[in-house]
Amino acid sequence: MIGADVENVELKALVEVSRVLTSSFDLEVNLNAVMKCLGEILDMQRGCVYLIEDDHLRIVAAYGLKEEEIRRGKYRIGEGIVGSVIASQRPMFIPNIGSEPRFLNRTGARPRKEGISFLCVPIMHNKEVLGVVSVDRIYAPESGDVDDDLRVLSVVATLIAQFVTLWKIYTEADRERRNLRIALQERYSIPNLIGESERFQAVLKTVTRVAATDATVLLLGESGTGKELIARTIHHHSERRKGPFVPVNCAALPDNLIELELFGAERGAFTGATERRIGRFERANGGTIFLDEIGELSVAVQVKLLRVLQERTFERLGSSESLKTDVRIIAATNRNLEEEVKKGNFREDLYWRLNVVSIRLPPLRERKEDIPLLVNYFLRKFNKKYRKNVSISDEIMRSFIDYSWPGNIRELANVLERLVIMSETDRISELDEDLLFMGGIKGRPLTPEGALLTELQELEKERILRALRKNNFIQARAARDLGLTLRQLGYRIKKYGIRIDS
Repeated sequence: MIGADVENVELKALVEVSRVLTSSFDLEVNLNAVMKCLGEILDMQRGCVYLIEDDHLRIVAAYGLKEEEIRRGKYRIGEGIVGSVIASQRPMFIPNIGSEPRFLNRTGARPRKEGISFLCVPIMHNKEVLGVVSVDRIYAPESGDVDDDLRVLSVVATLIAQFVTLWKIYTEADRERRNLRIALQERYSIPNLIGESERFQAVLKTVTRVAATDATVLLLGESGTGKELIARTIHHHSERRKGPFVPVNCAALPDNLIELELFGAERGAFTGATERRIGRFERANGGTIFLDEIGELSVAVQVKLLRVLQERTFERLGSSESLKTDVRIIAATNRNLEEEVKKGNFREDLYWRLNVVSIRLPPLRERKEDIPLLVNYFLRKFNKKYRKNVSISDEIMRSFIDYSWPGNIRELANVLERLVIMSETDRISELDEDLLFMGGIKGRPLTPEGALLTELQELEKERILRALRKNNFIQARAARDLGLTLRQLGYRIKKYGIRIDS
């Protein structure tokens, strides 16, 4: 084959190399297929792809070599012809390996070296050397010349470099995805939901049962009892665990934005809508949407949400096209929805649609036997985070058990994180109330059962006042310290008649 025939064969080889490199992300399978193409189509006797691993070159694919020969093919950078190509970043051609002392033949694949030519080209991407591709050649007049082979090998090396780079990105992303999945499974596994009390174990039993279904779930309980954690646990134990989990805090969004967030909008639907916006229901397709503080929704939005629950369809703002959604709905609220229905603040038909399975999360004051477990859990967590070794005395633990925790688990976690951060010793024996701004945790036992609600309200009001004073009455900062949304804080300020201007 001379002239045009040689070019046609080379083109055929390059097309086949491109095809096999895009067939999958299997590194060794694809690179072995490349070397087989070079051997069978271009009549190259042997070939290897070396990649750099820990400052050494290792054969990851080969043609014409036995397994034991491949295992022996290791070089340091700068060693032999292969190592020299890495060091110089330039191709090399050895007309006769039998007369080249730098040719080490470490694989032992060439017992007779006379008459064999050797070509070696670096594999480079963005000026970074990833490895080399090398071939043996016995030249004849009809097989083309060295320049032809070097040109073809350089193109092949470029294709290999692009594939190896993409393979590394894919492998790293896949590893991170697997690690994230394992971390999520560990975090949201039932054993990691901490609590041995009868009330909490009853919650876990219900969670285990409902997770296996696709039923709508309504989580009830005070703020800070862990409703989102339970929602995520249900999702990660369901058949939808490979789909997205999309949380929405309904209380944090004003009425004029909640529809946009939930259902999305078409371009031009309103002033400033310069592109289509995908809503949370669309994003959650195939997974779970968690509607937190659903009791805060306006009646107008409740109507649209009811339609999603009934028909599994919705429209983006500015569009009449109905979109189907395949989502599981988990809702949560700290309000008494039955009372809200009676007052006309919440639609009765929506309430019954949401209340297929309801789970009430007990407040921390009703599961006091779990407080030591939670304290130890948060101490381990924050000690690890801040590289400390803080512990608390038995007296402080008793104070924690006696305290009513109006902010529930969120408040407990907040207090313990502050303790770990601010502690100057490994053992804490006294509580600094100014630091904790807890409204009297130290030495204040619970009052008799009949006065419990009054005490909780007084404690909550006192905590809100402390947070407001601490933050110069900037409500956004106070809400952040208290673990509340701005709307929730505003509601409580109005409820307790707190005058901001004072």
